[in-house]
Amino acid sequence: MRNILFGIVIALIIVFGLRYCEHQKDEREVLEANTALIEKQLKNVGKLIVTEGNYAQVFSYSDSKDLMMGLFDARKKALVVVNAEASISYDLSLVETQIDEVSKTVSIVSIPEPELKINPNIEYYDVTQDYLNQFNANDYNTIKKRVENSLRSKIEASELVTNSQNRLISELQKIYILTNSMGWTLRYQGEPMKEEDDLQKIKM
Repeated sequence: MRNILFGIVIALIIVFGLRYCEHQKDEREVLEANTALIEKQLKNVGKLIVTEGNYAQVFSYSDSKDLMMGLFDARKKALVVVNAEASISYDLSLVETQIDEVSKTVSIVSIPEPELKINPNIEYYDVTQDYLNQFNANDYNTIKKRVENSLRSKIEASELVTNSQNRLISELQKIYILTNSMGWTLRYQGEPMKEEDDLQKIKM
């Protein structure tokens, strides 16, 4: 009788042991599958976000050169009309993330700086120049540099930057929705993102 009871106990231990191992294996496979899915989705959102804007501006350029010990000067001037296309982008493939399978946490470590690109189309009108002070390559380079600096200052203070940040937040919200739906936690710089609105508090 003892042998029978002992055999039954051993059989139950083996059965429960096998089921426990199978359960642990299933959990591990689910965890690995979830991790792989998250990694894949993080790569999928690693696309370039671009916000574009068009700008028009008018500049006046003038230059004078003293000749003959200041007896007279040679002048040149032009009206400069600029139509520029500007874009701000975040390369999300450069977003640095860390995945912790144990705590089921996805951490956004760092976000790349935005890239501002300006493509100005410069046209010259009412160009006047004296024979001894004519436009040359240096003048055109100086004008282009002034135009770009002026546009950059104007764009950085415009809604274009805000729009690009909103686009970035919308992409990060996709990561939040994915991780939240799978029971994972999204963190940014150590702080847990408990709601989608928490992403709006990210300082760029």
